[in-house]
Amino acid sequence: MSESSVKVLLVEDDDGDALLVEEMLEDSAPHVELVRAASLSQALDGTAVDHAACVLLDLNLPDAHGLQALERIRERAGRVPVIVLTGHDDERQGIESLGAGAQEYLVKGQVDGPLLLRAMRYAIERSQAQAAARELLEAQLQAQENVRMERGLLPTPLIGDPAVRLTTTYRPGRRRSLLGGDFYDAVELSDGSVIAAIGDVSGHGPDEAALGACLRIAWRALMLAERPIDESLVVLDRMLVHERHDADIFATALFVHLHADRTHIDTYTAGHPPPLLLNGGSPVPLPADRVYPPLGIPAPAPWAPTRHRVEPGGTLLLYTDGLIEGFVGTGNERLEVAGLMSLVERLRGGDGGDLDDPALLTALVRAVEELNGGELTDDLAVALLSWT
Repeated sequence: MSESSVKVLLVEDDDGDALLVEEMLEDSAPHVELVRAASLSQALDGTAVDHAACVLLDLNLPDAHGLQALERIRERAGRVPVIVLTGHDDERQGIESLGAGAQEYLVKGQVDGPLLLRAMRYAIERSQAQAAARELLEAQLQAQENVRMERGLLPTPLIGDPAVRLTTTYRPGRRRSLLGGDFYDAVELSDGSVIAAIGDVSGHGPDEAALGACLRIAWRALMLAERPIDESLVVLDRMLVHERHDADIFATALFVHLHADRTHIDTYTAGHPPPLLLNGGSPVPLPADRVYPPLGIPAPAPWAPTRHRVEPGGTLLLYTDGLIEGFVGTGNERLEVAGLMSLVERLRGGDGGDLDDPALLTALVRAVEELNGGELTDDLAVALLSWT
């Protein structure tokens, strides 16, 4: 307890006892501002308990007796330490008071100013230490929850072919304490083809992150069962509708089917920005013949892919809109797909090398943040699907 002004609430109905406490604190702790309540109801009705650093509580009040007074004051006081100051030298009651949450049990007539001041100081320090321990435990539990959420949103791709690689990075928005709803995954099928997915659940928060993990795990299960992609997208759409906590929640998504011969790619686009094909020349966005609404919004027609012919070796850049919605400079201009294409071409250098190096992928995100003038406010996920 520092020497600056400290407010202490005394709940005491006896005027004589209240005067004794006031005199003890005046002599030993002139920095203590004593506020008195003559009954429990008076203590609970006012705001003194909310601003007190410590509460001195008599257990025998006109409107409450024994542990009832302690329990009610602790319900209102929250984490404010409570010291029982009573006229009864009752060891059993003292033990029960400590068990009910009191920091100390003192008997009137056995307390002087220095002892009372020391008891208050220790009570306040213990209360602060307990609060810090609780916050540390909460932070540890939050970290564990984040790890579990990471496993759900950011899995290890199931690709057995060493010639196919998925390089990824994820960056939560600067105001986030949890991962957002962005997710990605890739699965190799029994015929040697590879299907990759990337998606973004609208909104931010643990509910959206949980929904993103739910969609990603459901998608992987459908792919491992080798269900048709168009059928699987119908299932994912229905699943989102049933699992979302708000009717306005939706998810943009992009699904890429790299054929076993590595010469064709099928894409299914659900309101998602186009992927960039990175071959020897400039980055090229893969156009979509059909762009369907995001998952969670009824699609007007059955799902059908857009087929693209590709070289046997290449790289495809998949990303969520957090990568392209950052600003460029101090105005209102955003990066958008065209700006991303220019940025990718600059980072690849004159030799047209692929961005399948994790360090270069990190450099891409860092460059976007530099153009934005700081950290991005939206979560982003970036995945490079490369085949040789």
